[in-house]
Amino acid sequence: MESGAVWPLVLLVSGMSAQAACREGTLELQSNTGAVSRFSVEVADDARERSKGLMHRESMATAAGMLFVYERPENVSFWMENTLIPLDMIFADPTGTVKHVHQNAVPLDRTPIPGGTNIKYVLEINGGLAQRMGIAPGAVLRHPSIDQSIAAFPCIAE
Repeated sequence: MESGAVWPLVLLVSGMSAQAACREGTLELQSNTGAVSRFSVEVADDARERSKGLMHRESMATAAGMLFVYERPENVSFWMENTLIPLDMIFADPTGTVKHVHQNAVPLDRTPIPGGTNIKYVLEINGGLAQRMGIAPGAVLRHPSIDQSIAAFPCIAE
């Protein structure tokens, strides 16, 4: 009887997890090993927000980041001008599939960091996290900004 009482709770928690994955301020990333990491994200989805990015910030919480969303897939390149903290940059295609990971971008460096072609999403997280979490090409992002009809890791509808 005790285990029967636990199952509804487990299902409820699982349902809440799916909802959280599909909120504007939450992004989930599934690595190639199947491990899922959750980040609290700010979304930069217009030119002004994307140009400002994470500049002038002295720190960022470990499980935080910024998701850059482009109107259409592009050949993107970033730099670290006025960015004070090292960042990992995770470049993904329109399906949310990671195509390139640039680790530990150097603060204040103006050297362009190419992300590749056909990039629609870029997730910036604290430097060093991508390697520690096993984030590499082939990993997938889950966020409501990704077109759910083609998403490699879609949001789960209730």
